[in-house]
Amino acid sequence: MGSTTSLSRSGSFGSRSLRDAAFDGGAGSQAAGHFEFQRSTTEDDEDELKWAAIERLPTYDRLRKGVLKHVAGGGAGEVELQEIDVGKLGGTERKLLIESLLKVAEEDNEKLLRRIRHRTDVVGIKIPTVEIRFEGLSVEGDGYVGVSSLPTLLNFVVNTFQFRMTLLLGPPGSGKTTLLKALSGKLDNNLRVSGRVTYCGHEFHEFVPQRTCAYISQQECHLGELTVRETLEFSGRCLGVGTKYDLLAELSRREKEAGIKPDLEVDAFMKATSVTGQENHLVVDYVMKLLGLDICADIIVGNEMRRGISGGQKKRVTTGEMLVGPAKVFMMDEISTGLDSSTTYQIVRFMKQMVHIMDITMVISLLQPAPETYELFDNIILISENQIVYQGPRDNVLDFFEYVGFKCPERKGVADFLQEVTSKNDQKQYWSKPEETYRYISVPDFVMFFNSFLTGKKLDEELAVPYDRSSTHPAALVKERYGISNKDLLKACFLREMLLIKRNAFLYIFKTMQLTIMSIICMTMFFRTTMHVGHLGDGNKFYGALFCSLLNIMFNGVSELMLTTQRLPVFYKERDSLLYPAWAFALPIWVLRVPISFGESLIWISLTYYTIGFAPSVDRYFKQFLAFVCINQMAQGLFRSIAAVARSVVIAPVIGMFTLLVVFVLGGFIIAKDDIQPWLIWGYYISPMMYGQNAIVINEFLHERWSDNTTLFMWLPLLQPNPDPRILEATIGKAILKVRGMFVENKWYWISIGALIGFTMIYNICFVIALTYLDRKLSISSHSNGNVSPDEESRKKGMVLPFQPLSLAFKNVNYYVDMPAEMKSQGVEEERLQLLHNVSGAFRPGVLTALVGVSGAGKTTLMDVLAGRKTGGYTDGSINISGYAKNQRTFARISGYCEQNDIHSPRITVYESLLHSAWMRLSKNVNKQDRMVVLFGVIEIKHDSIFFKFTNLIACCRCSLKK
Repeated sequence: MGSTTSLSRSGSFGSRSLRDAAFDGGAGSQAAGHFEFQRSTTEDDEDELKWAAIERLPTYDRLRKGVLKHVAGGGAGEVELQEIDVGKLGGTERKLLIESLLKVAEEDNEKLLRRIRHRTDVVGIKIPTVEIRFEGLSVEGDGYVGVSSLPTLLNFVVNTFQFRMTLLLGPPGSGKTTLLKALSGKLDNNLRVSGRVTYCGHEFHEFVPQRTCAYISQQECHLGELTVRETLEFSGRCLGVGTKYDLLAELSRREKEAGIKPDLEVDAFMKATSVTGQENHLVVDYVMKLLGLDICADIIVGNEMRRGISGGQKKRVTTGEMLVGPAKVFMMDEISTGLDSSTTYQIVRFMKQMVHIMDITMVISLLQPAPETYELFDNIILISENQIVYQGPRDNVLDFFEYVGFKCPERKGVADFLQEVTSKNDQKQYWSKPEETYRYISVPDFVMFFNSFLTGKKLDEELAVPYDRSSTHPAALVKERYGISNKDLLKACFLREMLLIKRNAFLYIFKTMQLTIMSIICMTMFFRTTMHVGHLGDGNKFYGALFCSLLNIMFNGVSELMLTTQRLPVFYKERDSLLYPAWAFALPIWVLRVPISFGESLIWISLTYYTIGFAPSVDRYFKQFLAFVCINQMAQGLFRSIAAVARSVVIAPVIGMFTLLVVFVLGGFIIAKDDIQPWLIWGYYISPMMYGQNAIVINEFLHERWSDNTTLFMWLPLLQPNPDPRILEATIGKAILKVRGMFVENKWYWISIGALIGFTMIYNICFVIALTYLDRKLSISSHSNGNVSPDEESRKKGMVLPFQPLSLAFKNVNYYVDMPAEMKSQGVEEERLQLLHNVSGAFRPGVLTALVGVSGAGKTTLMDVLAGRKTGGYTDGSINISGYAKNQRTFARISGYCEQNDIHSPRITVYESLLHSAWMRLSKNVNKQDRMVVLFGVIEIKHDSIFFKFTNLIACCRCSLKK
């Protein structure tokens, strides 16, 4: 060992004689074999030396140091050991470590998890586990459809979960989402909940359920400006690592005492995923690899207005946001929507490995899982009509229904059978007792049968034994409200806000250009050659110029209204998941808008101050600049607080414009102070516009040039009196202020500045309070008289309007977009990225065609191109309609396009939405009666009774309303 001077595994040893023996041409096989043995021994020595050096470090440093294998630069295939700081891993090091552990994710993930579990089991460390029980759970709310109320959403008796993989099945509207939210502690406060939900025997008030359990919503809600990696890294950074660091410290201590040397790769992985507060967390790369998001890691997520990743990839990002955290319980709501069956199977398979190896508790809601996906689950919960029909092992579910009298045919998937067997329309076909006459078995009857079935009795027996709270692992239930310190939370939110400002640079550039143009217009309206000083009448022009400046600076803060409103859904999702508190979200927005206010105010005053001819004094220049900054900050705070209170893109602008109207009317320019009625004078003093107005006019009109001073002697100034005897003020400037009802003392400038700063702080504090205590805006309930249509007879019979069948053929269709900047930064030289490659095909009348492909394959892109929905990018190829080249203007009138994104007007009923589409899409030659017949015919075809949550079904109906 003493002669080994290099840590390289390339065979470069310090012993000259050994090197000569190894490479001497006359050496025999025995010498070569001796060299190979010596190299292997040296490699082990290198490992020992590196590990011994790490073991001698203090605990804090030891838990941040690891050993990573990498290819050396000295030659091909040479691998050396490198000591790394796991808290400062670069992109290359993270990629190298992930690839060494997960060469093929489908095969190696289980091996990695077993290696981690083996390491903890060897030293006797117990993994925290969580058991969930709910007994007599009932959730009630007031919902109105027509004249009938739907008070009871759930009424469940008993169940238990503990590190098991549970599948939650049920038709839409059966209560799956409500059950998952009830179990994860995320139900709306307006709902009435009875019964008992416990984690390891502890009720919700004894721990923090939102951090113990991760709820994954069925709705994708992300910031479209961020990339996939940035979205997951922010979530992982805020969620923290939980008890991983403490577990690793105890693991390292026990291994050191026992003299056990761990697997170096596993050790580096566990250390890198246990360090909190990292900007680039290794667990993000791990989760992206598992979910298949590594191929789109640096592509923005996108939204309705930004092109981004596909719908299936967005669904996986939603899942990944919670998987990067340390939760031990997961409630996943319809995570397979938009995913192909192969991708769904792989994701659920990864989930199963986590559950069985790492003792995680997981409940997953799926609509129609494929048979191979269904077989991955341990337990099944079947919900129908807001009640649990079956709950227990998957292997016993068919036995239960055979016990009732229904049998699943061999041709039928079990999951599909379970969805249909409780339906009144589909139940009869599964009846398996020929000796008995079929009768409809209702959901309450199924519940009764389950209670008498063996599985139901066994469940009652298990729950009759109370959970032993003393056996709860100390780290199983989370008691801290947030995953990292307040300082780290604030830092993470600051960095994200700076990134969002950078991504929205066009908006701020546009605002700057708008302000520049308005300032040029303002200075040409009040050019200094037409602005005279010295008379009372001259002050009106300067007063108007100041008000114009105030108006533009104020209105430039209105953009905060929509920016804030659009970000609220993402904020509510992250706040409810306890990623960060409201103040950590609001403070970076406030602070980072201050430089923008400085820039906008500087542009305005630089272009207008001297060109208009305001007081030629440097101190007056900077005082007006300060006033404009405070006014802009006050306006931004005002509109942010309005957005947080209104919480709606419809209501917020209405309240904002009304507030502006009140503020301007009571600001002292439109109506002077002396003209305001005494009972309304309080409104004048609480109007922030009044203080902004006073600050800028006092700064101007108390300048020396508005004092009209002359000199009697060299040392004795003589102040000429105000020429208007009706105004009891000594100078012209004060007289102008007096006429307008403004203050006439210099001290009121600083009082007004202080008031503006105070209003800014008040509005931003109100913004934080509203974000903290107000929930997301719920859809307004629509009450009707119960009569869906004045002509109920039209519901009984549908109608199909005559139309001309058309065919669609396309050949060599290509679609390109500009190469994303992220890919250019990685060395890609092409100017365009091709998304469709010479795609050809034809669709014929009377033939139903299925367009299939894995998530991200380009299905939506192809349909968008064929339908002419792509407003950006570059398309070539031929698209013909019944032999004629497609003309988009006429094609839009003969085609219907149903998008996968559910975009509907939230404040109208389903019937009203479809009625609007019928009026807009059907020909004017169709009379009202026929139009109503077609409408109800479409509704009957799509579903007997449309539930208000079926947004995809609504979109299909709207597209069907086409002649």
